[in-house]
Amino acid sequence: MSEVAVIPQNTKSAWVLPSRGIVGMACLIVAEAAIFLIFIVAYLYYIGKSLAGPTPHDVLDLPIFTSICLLSSSLTVHLAVSALHHGRRSLCSLWLAATVLLGSIFLAGTAHEWYQLIYRDGLTIRTNLFGTTFYSLVGLHATHVVVGLIMLSLALFFSLTGSMTSKDTGRLEVLSLYWHFVDAVWVVVFTVVYVLGR
Repeated sequence: MSEVAVIPQNTKSAWVLPSRGIVGMACLIVAEAAIFLIFIVAYLYYIGKSLAGPTPHDVLDLPIFTSICLLSSSLTVHLAVSALHHGRRSLCSLWLAATVLLGSIFLAGTAHEWYQLIYRDGLTIRTNLFGTTFYSLVGLHATHVVVGLIMLSLALFFSLTGSMTSKDTGRLEVLSLYWHFVDAVWVVVFTVVYVLGR
């Protein structure tokens, strides 16, 4: 007599709701992406339509070093989340500190660029269409970097004081999603402003 295999009736696992933090951050990212899209389209539309100089070709240099720093910070924040997930708080603190440092270098580079543009080249937000769209788009991104750095600095503080444990990995992951978004937006801004716009 052959044996009959018994198949369990309930083989499907229960569906689990996604994290509210991740869903909330995803919604924020979609909304912010729409805002950036408006500014990017405006920048592209007004390329070459300034009646007076300076033009992008005259004053913009490729911010290679600061861009590498910012994009590298996506890796360091990912490593921070991974370290916290495995309960390695000191390593998490180290990677968070590296992320804050890299983001700060990028922001300092942006500030230096603006100083040069304003005081050496005479390009302000009111100089011409290029100045208006450049400072609006790059400034919007810089504002997001500042917000991200504040949140990352708070996470670093909590990590250093021992207030953040592996139970908080989900929260740090939500913050890392925001930071990845800021980095991804920079790739687009860099391409539009410093490559296509020149």
